[in-house]
Amino acid sequence: MGMDGAVRLDGLKEAAATVDTAALDDARFGFHRAHPHRSAKRTIYYTQGLAFLALSAALISAAVAAPALTFNIAHYAALIFFACAIAWRLAAASNLTPTLWRISDREDVPVYTILCPVYREANVVPDLVAALDRLDYPKSALDLKILVEGDDPDTIAAALAVSASSHIEVVIIPACVPRTKPKALNVGLARARGEFVVVYDAEDRPNEHQLRAALAAFEDGGRRLACVQAPLNIDNANVSWIAEQFAAEYAIQFREMLPFLSRLGLPLPLGGTSNHFRTNVLREIGGWDPYNVTEDADLGYRLARYGWRADVIGPPTDEEAPITFGAWFKQRTRWIKGHLQTWLVLMRNPFRTVREMGLGAFASMQLVFGGGLLASFVHGPLAFIVLTAMLSHYNLAPLDFILTLTGYCVAVFAALTACALSNNFTHIRAALTMPLYWPLSTLAAYCALWELIVRPHHWSKTAHGVSPRERSVSLMPLRRVQSVESKLHIASTSASA
Repeated sequence: MGMDGAVRLDGLKEAAATVDTAALDDARFGFHRAHPHRSAKRTIYYTQGLAFLALSAALISAAVAAPALTFNIAHYAALIFFACAIAWRLAAASNLTPTLWRISDREDVPVYTILCPVYREANVVPDLVAALDRLDYPKSALDLKILVEGDDPDTIAAALAVSASSHIEVVIIPACVPRTKPKALNVGLARARGEFVVVYDAEDRPNEHQLRAALAAFEDGGRRLACVQAPLNIDNANVSWIAEQFAAEYAIQFREMLPFLSRLGLPLPLGGTSNHFRTNVLREIGGWDPYNVTEDADLGYRLARYGWRADVIGPPTDEEAPITFGAWFKQRTRWIKGHLQTWLVLMRNPFRTVREMGLGAFASMQLVFGGGLLASFVHGPLAFIVLTAMLSHYNLAPLDFILTLTGYCVAVFAALTACALSNNFTHIRAALTMPLYWPLSTLAAYCALWELIVRPHHWSKTAHGVSPRERSVSLMPLRRVQSVESKLHIASTSASA
């Protein structure tokens, strides 16, 4: 940066809050110091390395001694695992009840902190602040913190230009490693004034009722409810085939899978935005892990390990999907790498994890989270095997064929049912070509595995504000009526009892 740039940056810093050395040090290293066994700063523990080596040696020895038996055992174990995963997805997709929600009508609302980490996003900061300005919540009770890296003068300038309101604070974080979103969020959490805190990304457009719906959920959910997740809705699905597929994935995850897990009282792998927390609970469990590049999923399971519960609410947040393969590939590589980090953290001491979150929650984690990771690695080889068998007129084993066909059908069914729940019929087109999309994840999976070894904490930035977007259709009237009817039914049932 030249002299003019340095002078400009110094001037901008004078107009914003700058994080001091002690606060920055705590945001970077505080979680690892307090919870080293739950931190992703160290990728693999030596005990895990020894376990992987021992398992590999046992499999090789078994394959040499009894190749046919070893193959059959591994084959049927894989069939059972994937059959369970398919059944789990079918159960989630078969529940077509929309997520009900109540809107809190309190006048004495508590202070609500909104954390918005932004980096190289000067073009979308004005839209972000405009979207947050539409929230149905008193400005006097909002504590909005725009968290900006210190070497990003354009975004700092854009944030300062829209921060005239007294509830908006621009916080400049000195540039340092790790260059991750959770590091910035820890800085914001330390400065948060609200009883509740929510995270929004730069491109987010939350439903105007979302804060009051979250507040109502906390009022109704009991003291062990620590987090509620709002659904994420893709509003640029029509721009490209990649965006269509991305939108279908999001609809399945946030309209079907997370509500299903919530109804069963199981841990939620949270999304990276629109998750609302009790601030004191978030601080109690250490905040975000700055070395985990999917800090959201890590935090969802960590809440469960401490005995806290998460739930879902109805008002969505509109988000922008990547529209090119290159942008999608970088983001998906980071996601899979972060999921690998999270799974490795959870499996450092499996017996402790089972004891803390319970056997059912642990099994669900392995099925939903571990199964998703495994699927990413095998989609490509599986598609190749099936295609080769078809072209060579080679008959697959009956169980393999049935399971493969069932898996594809259930996934397509999940995408189609998500249409009804998200009111977005672009998912129909996505469902028909979904089998062509899955093998792309295998490319990202093996790239993620390489990055996990050579640069585990690198954060591949996704550019936003690159495509036209449409405002999603609000389902507020229907769902609010349903919510009231549900509460009346519960009240009448209680009275008759």
